[in-house]
Amino acid sequence: MYEKYSLLLEKVNKTSYQISKETGISQTAFSNWKSGRSEPSLESLKRLAKYFNVPIEYFLSDQKEAS
Repeated sequence: MYEKYSLLLEKVNKTSYQISKETGISQTAFSNWKSGRSEPSLESLKRLAKYFNVPIEYFLSDQKEAS
């Protein structure tokens, strides 16, 4: 999931800090996702999908392939 998120960050030329402030998702959450300590909640995925204007499946497909 984090790889797809990183691609979107590059596309919009923003930092995780900026996305955190604009979506209300904590920087700690992004750090935990990146390190694999945790996975994003459905609510967080919905916020990111809305923010980046992508379907939520964009993020979910990565998790399904890993299963």
